[in-house]
Amino acid sequence: MRPYEAYVYAYPHKTAYRELDPRPPLADVWAAEPTDALFLYLHVPFCEMRCGFCNLFTRTGAPAELVSAYLDALGRQAQAVRQALPDDARFATTAIGGGTPTYLEAAELARLLDLAEQVMGADLAATPLGIETSPATATPDRLTVLAERGTTRVSIGVQSFIDTEAKAALRPQRRAEVETALAAIRDAGFPTLNIDLIYGIAGQTPATWRYSLDAALAWRPEEIYLYPLYVRPLTGLGLLAREWDDQRLGLYRQGRDHLLAAGYEQVSMRMFRLPGTGSGTEYCCQTDGMVGLGCGARSYTAELHYSFEYAVGVRHVRAIIDEFVGLPAAAFGVANVGFALDDLERRRRHLIQSLLQADGLDRAAYQARFGTDVLADFPLGAFADRGWVTDDSAHVRLTPEGLAHSDAIGPALFSSHVRDLMDSYALR
Repeated sequence: MRPYEAYVYAYPHKTAYRELDPRPPLADVWAAEPTDALFLYLHVPFCEMRCGFCNLFTRTGAPAELVSAYLDALGRQAQAVRQALPDDARFATTAIGGGTPTYLEAAELARLLDLAEQVMGADLAATPLGIETSPATATPDRLTVLAERGTTRVSIGVQSFIDTEAKAALRPQRRAEVETALAAIRDAGFPTLNIDLIYGIAGQTPATWRYSLDAALAWRPEEIYLYPLYVRPLTGLGLLAREWDDQRLGLYRQGRDHLLAAGYEQVSMRMFRLPGTGSGTEYCCQTDGMVGLGCGARSYTAELHYSFEYAVGVRHVRAIIDEFVGLPAAAFGVANVGFALDDLERRRRHLIQSLLQADGLDRAAYQARFGTDVLADFPLGAFADRGWVTDDSAHVRLTPEGLAHSDAIGPALFSSHVRDLMDSYALR
């Protein structure tokens, strides 16, 4: 089994979504759903450049008038969505992603945060608020707005502290720009700084990987994410048709051991955190819902995951954004494309979302939710035989070697129905 099949950050993947017919009103979708600890996600589909490894739903070089029109549309969507939610719906955490949200100017970021607070009702001063940024856009004026509005976590995609490696990943940036951005983030006083790094870049060696790790550690970030390089269809690197090998596994182990020795704890295959720095939230990804705003955002209840159309190719992304900004308010009151989860898919999602975390799956919580034992529903003997899974009366967990193979284990747990939908999805 190859160690790098796919990064599973949600189940099912959006390539398993299909047009919903009929399109259900959001008021019906959320009517029976617990809404006391929701996740609010706002999607900004703009970047100053597109990295060679990126398959996110985003476009580059958006003119100011398009950004303004997008925020207008986001406001119409927020009004429709909030109207569909129960009056007592409450958001336990908020995140702004993309794209690069700090592509927005400072005043536009303030407008976005106003929308989250004044329209959606999120209490940004009292609950966790995270945002993604880039070296080129982490400017003091933007960061000041974010800090004043209660942002608790800023995540910056550095990928490599070596200019030639950044260039090899088709991410042209300079080390000096990265250091300036990190200094600005620290000066703004956010409780949590996360630095993203990538391993497996062409020309990267254990020595250069160690260099980037140490450069990141010099800032003592509260979190560090280590991402393996994936070359996906329709991305810049994918179009080069360049091969890359599984030196990634060796670099992963090197990075993991180095961060553990530096005092970090491992939260998942990718996430490492300084003990005692995690921001608590009532939101639980296995049981609580997500409300996504923006044309690339997903939303989910226990029984339905939904979004807008998904694309990677430049032409299709631009067409979807152009359509989104022209939608009337009424168009935002229904779910467009999605995936309905039956009982077995809900159990499977709970397993995947829990098992891929270092804490593992709480067997009593699973039993309380579904009335059965997880190992009766999903025998994991094949993974246990490889030394990847261990269990006791309280938990089912991945071993350290299992965590290293998370990107193989996650996809292997997908249902055949979801795999068939993903395989038949026409990439665009």
